[in-house]
Amino acid sequence: MPDKVHPFRTFVLAALAAVSVGVAAQAQDTGTPDDARLVNPGMLTVGTSDPVYPPWMMNDDPASGEGFESALIYALADEMGFAADQVQWVRQTFEQIIAPGDKPFDFAINQVSVTPARAEVMGFSQVYYQSDKAVIALPGSPVIGAASFDDLRSARWGAAIGTTDLAYLETVMGVADVAVYDDQVGVFQAMQAGQIDATVAAVPTALFATAVQIPEASIVAILPPDAADEGHGLIFEQGSPLIPWVDAALSSLIAAGTVQELVETWLVADPDLPIITE
Repeated sequence: MPDKVHPFRTFVLAALAAVSVGVAAQAQDTGTPDDARLVNPGMLTVGTSDPVYPPWMMNDDPASGEGFESALIYALADEMGFAADQVQWVRQTFEQIIAPGDKPFDFAINQVSVTPARAEVMGFSQVYYQSDKAVIALPGSPVIGAASFDDLRSARWGAAIGTTDLAYLETVMGVADVAVYDDQVGVFQAMQAGQIDATVAAVPTALFATAVQIPEASIVAILPPDAADEGHGLIFEQGSPLIPWVDAALSSLIAAGTVQELVETWLVADPDLPIITE
C-alpha cells in the first residue's frame, strides 16, 4: 500500500527490513528438512487455532496457502527448504498454544502479540507483523468525520475485557470511561443496541468483523499502532533450538519484501480512509 495510506505499517516493516540482513548474518544456525531438532523430522509441524479466520487464513483451512498467515508459513517453509507437502498443521485452542511447556509443533502462528509476560514462558521469533488500529462504527456514529483523538474521546466507547483494544482506548487514546464486555460479540451487540458509539480493533480483525460479524458497521478511520504492542511473533517452546534457524529465514523474507507483499495482499483496508494520529 502507498506510504501515504499507512505510514505506521510502512515504518515498522521498513525498520524490520533494515535490521534483517544483520540478523540473518549473525544467525549461523541453519538446518535441513530431516533435522533432528524438528518435532517430526522430515516435516515442518506448525500450530494454529481451531477454527481459523480470514484474513489470516481462508475457509478455516490453514493448508490452503490462502490468507496472510497461511501464505507466510508456506513462504517461510520454502525459505527453510521444505516443500509444501512437507508442512503439516496441528490445531489447538489459543490457550493451549500460549501455555508454557512442551508443544506438539515446531512453532505456531496465531496472531500472538509478543509481550514480556509471555516471553517468560515461551519463545518468540522476531515480529512479523504489527497492525494499525481501526475504528469500527455504525452509520450515524459521532466518530464519523473525527479528525483527532480529542474528537474521538467525546464518543461512547466499548471493548472486551483483557484485550489490547481496551488497553489502547484507555492508555493511547485516553478515553476515561470505556464500557467493558466479556467478549467482542458483546461489544458488537452493545453497538447494535445503541449503548456505545464505536470500538477499536486491529485492522485485520476489523476487516473480518465488518464483513462477517457486524456487516452493517464499517471501518471509519485508521489509528496508529500501540507502541506498547510489539507486534505478532511465531511461538516456540521456551529456549527452542529452532528459533535461530526460523528467525534467519524470516529475516530473509522481510528483506526480500515478501512479508510486505503479503500484507498488501491480505491485510489492507480502504486506502481512502482517514488516518488519525493524535
